[in-house]
Amino acid sequence: MRIDVYTPLLLSLLLGAVGPRLARFGTPAAAARALTGAAVLTAGASLWALGLLAATLAGEAPSLVAHARAGGHALPEPVPDAVAVLALCLLAVAVGRIAGAVRTHRATHRTLRRLCEGHPPGTELVVAASPRPRAFAVPGDPGRILVTSAMLAALRPAERRVLLAHERAHLTHRHAFHVHAVTLAAAGNPLLVPVRDAVAYLVERWADEQAAGAVGDRRTTARALARAALVAHGADCVLHFADRAVTRRVAALQTTPPRRLRPVAAAILTLGALAALGAADATGDLLSLLTGGTL
Repeated sequence: MRIDVYTPLLLSLLLGAVGPRLARFGTPAAAARALTGAAVLTAGASLWALGLLAATLAGEAPSLVAHARAGGHALPEPVPDAVAVLALCLLAVAVGRIAGAVRTHRATHRTLRRLCEGHPPGTELVVAASPRPRAFAVPGDPGRILVTSAMLAALRPAERRVLLAHERAHLTHRHAFHVHAVTLAAAGNPLLVPVRDAVAYLVERWADEQAAGAVGDRRTTARALARAALVAHGADCVLHFADRAVTRRVAALQTTPPRRLRPVAAAILTLGALAALGAADATGDLLSLLTGGTL
């Protein structure tokens, strides 16, 4: 096969290195959507490419060889056997990692939904008695906002409104879908781990901007974010990210809202589209080889 089969893997490396940097120049919403789409396309294409490389081992199958010889064709060797075996091993590892990520996601979601049980269907806010300051947006039908009593006690009334608006934005814009999608993409292709981390940060920034718009005060939003991070110090951060990321988010809220730059999102999505095109072209190459055609 030609170099096309390796294109998705190379573009995965490029997306992981360049994608998060490009995302800084757009709005959090547009950047998160573009990175999620590009990551899913690139991960799917890279897994397909590994599958194509592994499939070349089928050239050793007696039935396939006999069928090719009966048709007067000679089966060339698309890639060295060592490359095909390595691709098969990587594919098996990727499938295992994806299955593990799915199990973890389902277990976490079940736990959070269980904590929300026993409340009327129309209840949006669920307060759990706990000394640990935590808050979660729990997706589902209906979506719930789960907040501990310790977190509510630590915040002032205006800051509580920010917290609720922030978590409500997660539910409204289905941020859990974006995070889960890039988590699966990174599980299948570890080269996309930087993209996963970038999307996790961007959906928080997205929710920050939505909260600032809802309460009409960016400074109050920044103060609420800083206080929530401070009271959660020593435990898992309420906003599920490192202190450095929280600092960046607080700083971003103290500046003017970012502008939406369509070329940035287009450039990010182009990387994913190119990976998919490379996988599609490689598929044609393999089919041509196995049917005795020429490239």
